[in-house]
Amino acid sequence: MSKPSFASTNDSQDKVISFTEIGRDLYAFTAEGDPNTGVIIGPDSVMVIDAQATPVMARTVVEKIRTVTDKPIKHVLLSHYHAVRVLGATGFEASEIIASRATRDMIVERGQEDWDSELGRFPRLFRAAESVPGLTWPTVTFEKEMSVWLGNREVRIQHIGRGHTAGDTIAYVPDADVVFSGDLVEYHSACYCGDAHFEDWPETLDRIAALNASAIVPGRGDAVMGENVSDAINLTRDFLSTLYGSVKASAARGESLKQAFDAARKVMDPKFKDFAIYEHCLPFNIARAYDEARGIKHPRIWTAQRDLDMWAALQGT
Repeated sequence: MSKPSFASTNDSQDKVISFTEIGRDLYAFTAEGDPNTGVIIGPDSVMVIDAQATPVMARTVVEKIRTVTDKPIKHVLLSHYHAVRVLGATGFEASEIIASRATRDMIVERGQEDWDSELGRFPRLFRAAESVPGLTWPTVTFEKEMSVWLGNREVRIQHIGRGHTAGDTIAYVPDADVVFSGDLVEYHSACYCGDAHFEDWPETLDRIAALNASAIVPGRGDAVMGENVSDAINLTRDFLSTLYGSVKASAARGESLKQAFDAARKVMDPKFKDFAIYEHCLPFNIARAYDEARGIKHPRIWTAQRDLDMWAALQGT
């Protein structure tokens, strides 16, 4: 009998792409739970939020942008360092690649390992992987907040706290009251928590909620508007608290990683099993929650070998 593999390695079906206007000259490129890309069009130029996993995949986004504007794409903002978000940056031919200083630090510390790990876990998300020229390096970094002006349109870029990673960044467009949240917020999609800071993430969500945005483009799932904004934030909060609460209790009882995984499934499956990429994320989520609950505050680096070791532990092998 063959050994069970990661759920995502068998996910080979392309998703239906949507390109939705969620505010004046603001667009969400979404694909049924695959990583989203945001588009902000100003009077002079365009900013893209998150770059897809390969330059070939990025060109699909460019094709959509060209259906609504011929303005130059000058800026690419990286909401965090994960390979599926950043390795396609060269496909936009932008003059600036922007990231928080903490995100750049994560690329230095673990960018190559993350690339190797993610490619092995979820090959469909790396279409034409051979087109990636190497790690994506920001050309502009900031500590907490900066503004970029696309003509007279301001994009307020903020590192508002740790959550999905140590360097999470949001983009807020004041004239339209729209937030591009990266993976700090998901909508009917599982949160990936393999590099998370569970104890910080709820407070970071509070800061997003305090913006009272009229629309949010999440990291995965459909863009949301109106009352669905608070629904998306609350669903994300519930996912995190249910997961971490269960694993923290298991760790306090001295249970093994596999025991913590089995216990978490009992409370997570009834509420979240139908969310996109749920099965893919869960092993990595439990492993990181288990570490943090036992006092490992800085997420351990995922490597291809660590992926396999963790999976073997969860399979009892």
